[in-house]
Amino acid sequence: MNIDQNTPAIVTGGASGLGEATARTLVTAGAKVALLDMNSERGEALASELGCVFCQTDVTDEASVDAALAAARAANGQERIAVNCAGIAIGIKSASRKRDSDEVVHHPIGEFVKVITVNLIGTFQVMVKSAAGMLTLDPVTADGGRGVIVNTSSVAGAEGQIGQVAYSASKAGVAGMTLPVARDLARDGIRVAAIMPGLFHTPMFDTLPEEAQQALAAGVPFPSRLGKPSEFAQLVQHIVENDMLNGETIRLDGAIRLAPK
Repeated sequence: MNIDQNTPAIVTGGASGLGEATARTLVTAGAKVALLDMNSERGEALASELGCVFCQTDVTDEASVDAALAAARAANGQERIAVNCAGIAIGIKSASRKRDSDEVVHHPIGEFVKVITVNLIGTFQVMVKSAAGMLTLDPVTADGGRGVIVNTSSVAGAEGQIGQVAYSASKAGVAGMTLPVARDLARDGIRVAAIMPGLFHTPMFDTLPEEAQQALAAGVPFPSRLGKPSEFAQLVQHIVENDMLNGETIRLDGAIRLAPK
């Protein structure tokens, strides 16, 4: 599907990191982008800079998602591109002994549910609501294509590290639902794909000491560095523009395979 000035798009988590880079790339390609994010201060500033629409959105809340999509569609029209980048990460072991103590604790159930709700259910919610909107559109490609949905998984969904049980489960779920949803929507010309990024330089990494960042980068076989958000965004654009990419989860990771820790 070609991207031009008549191509409405939404990006969740669009105010920073991979979402921001994706929004910038889509705007440069000519799309009319709506940024969906919790961070209104950053989101509104970025929207002003890029000439986008900002819609404050909690992807875990159905009413919030409905309101955001309505606002985005009122401004730009029904989206033909939907990119899900909103997500959170925590690090807690499944069960462990407290240091210097015989006390045993397990992963807080509420924290696990929170990560699943944001990363997996939030992605699912935006995806299916966006797909339902795309079904109302006329095809725009010779093959009958109506729209494209790109979700964000993670290499942790395949090789979860110590303390990543919640995050890994959520991202494995994103990868796992890619093919069945693509099959659900195939007859109506809506493609669905996912990206499994490896170690990317997002705001999360800025909280780590420089030594830690360098150590992580050194673990990437080639290129031995953290990924650039712009490289993630380039793949999003390629997925949108390459009509044969459908139902696939693509690793974007410099050949890294995560060690236990």
